[in-house]
Amino acid sequence: MMKKILLIEDNLEMRENTSEMLGLAGYNVVTAQNGKEGIELAKREKPDLILCDIMMPEIDGYGVLNVLGKDPEVTGTPFIFLTAKTEKSDIRKGMELGADDYLMKPFERTELINAIETRLKRSATFKRNYTRDLNGLIQFVQAANKFSLPASVATDYKVRLFQARDTVYNEDSDPSFIFLVNKGKVKTWKMSQDGKDLITGLYSTGDFFGYLPILEGGNYRDSATVIDDSEIALMPKHDFMSLIYSRQEVSAAFMKLLVNNIHDNEEQLLNLAYNSVRGRVADTLLKLHEKFETDHTINFSREDLAKLVGTSTESLIRALSDLKQEKIIEIKGRGVSILNLPGLEKIKKFSINKF
Repeated sequence: MMKKILLIEDNLEMRENTSEMLGLAGYNVVTAQNGKEGIELAKREKPDLILCDIMMPEIDGYGVLNVLGKDPEVTGTPFIFLTAKTEKSDIRKGMELGADDYLMKPFERTELINAIETRLKRSATFKRNYTRDLNGLIQFVQAANKFSLPASVATDYKVRLFQARDTVYNEDSDPSFIFLVNKGKVKTWKMSQDGKDLITGLYSTGDFFGYLPILEGGNYRDSATVIDDSEIALMPKHDFMSLIYSRQEVSAAFMKLLVNNIHDNEEQLLNLAYNSVRGRVADTLLKLHEKFETDHTINFSREDLAKLVGTSTESLIRALSDLKQEKIIEIKGRGVSILNLPGLEKIKKFSINKF
């Protein structure tokens, strides 16, 4: 099937020349003349790859990438920046926001096609239908490890044998793992006010469970008990977080594996993951403001801030960009100035209480 490429470029001559190159190479090309139009086309056309200029009217390339990165329908789509700028800071900013590659204008036809083919092959890796069992999980993580995860993720997980009525975890305990039912059945439950067991979930072979409390940053809200003799694989919390807050194509594919490609759950998980980062960023900025600030400006590198938040640099920058657009913070170089302390407090409170 012919691959569809969305080209977002405000320069008419560049747009037409690039579109012609792509057409001759056998691609179906859809074009947009500015960022706003590009976002609309991306959501409607669902392209296989997006080529996007950085400096554009309406919404620049960074804004396009930021908006599309929050949409479950298109997040994970390979994204290549086209730029005439040579400053390393501009290139680095784009890559940290989640871009997969960049091309310096003017570029040769072979350079363009090679970049596209490389990214499409990489994307195809995460569009495979990995089996929903331990082997499928291991194959997925092995593929993801080839593409620079925030930290090395293990590919050998403990498998524990549980007998019927054994406890996997108890309500209010601190989550250290997510769980995959490799064989058997598990129920999650909690005690109702009248002393009866209220079942909150049922899981069988191929189902993941126990990950929501990790994203929420709290303890388990229910207990998990084995129904039949079962084999359950345990993924450490650290590995789970590395996959969730990895590059968009990796995290989006992992979310689909978690929720069995059910769109509503996938969207809920994506929103939960994003709001979890957003809340932790707000909390971290408030703590740093209280401890170190003298003029409402916090001076930390993005890498150090990401470590304090417990997320990838890419996810941190995306959250900071949103806060800037909402006029809650101002960014000058590596400095972050807080403009609206009550607004930051509200985001922290909302993210904690929303779920």
